[in-house]
Amino acid sequence: MDLHQKDILTKVSRYNLIRNGRMIYIDVHENIQGNLAGKFIAVPNLVNIVAVPEHQGAGETDLAALEDCLKKIKGLNMEDLFPSAGPTAPPPPKEN
Repeated sequence: MDLHQKDILTKVSRYNLIRNGRMIYIDVHENIQGNLAGKFIAVPNLVNIVAVPEHQGAGETDLAALEDCLKKIKGLNMEDLFPSAGPTAPPPPKEN
């Protein structure tokens, strides 16, 4: 493949987890090129907000990474998984 040396390329499978009536996506990335935490990594996300790294899973297979991720997020609420200010979150209101 004609990629830059430091590029990361992954193949993605998506899982949907419904917790407390809210949808969480878990994208499992298969490493094709580049440095990742494992051959497969599972990343909970809300499309444009990604869970903090300690809630992401890694493994030698798609299912192993997913199971690692699910074990890490068991019992956590949505608010615990994601940073409070994502890339598309509006800034907090300014005090007058």
